[in-house]
Amino acid sequence: QVQLVESGGGLVQAGGSLRLSCAASGRTFSSYVMGWFRQAPGKEREFVAAISQSSISTYYADSVKGRFTISRDNAKNTLYLQMNSLKPEDTAVYYCAATTVWDPAKIHRYDYWGQGTQVTVSS
Repeated sequence: QVQLVESGGGLVQAGGSLRLSCAASGRTFSSYVMGWFRQAPGKEREFVAAISQSSISTYYADSVKGRFTISRDNAKNTLYLQMNSLKPEDTAVYYCAATTVWDPAKIHRYDYWGQGTQVTVSS
């Protein structure tokens, strides 16, 4: 099993940038597909981005494509989400998650979740 802890959230103005991190511990981080999801108040949790074990493949939700970049450092057991050109509609709690299956946008495929980090974008 793997434990996940997100950090890097905060308050930013529209057009600004934030970098989220997800530190992993436990079983081998490099064996997991990693994903980012987000949940806004009153809405369901939604897929944001995913990356394969060796970073060969990435996948993004249309709403963030071209603005967000997912990456990982297996040597540091850390997942990242660089968020640029932020919009007020990006406001949400952001979660990282882990799975051994490449089915990146399917929330039910993910077995392990972090506690989330709040991102607030002001207009």
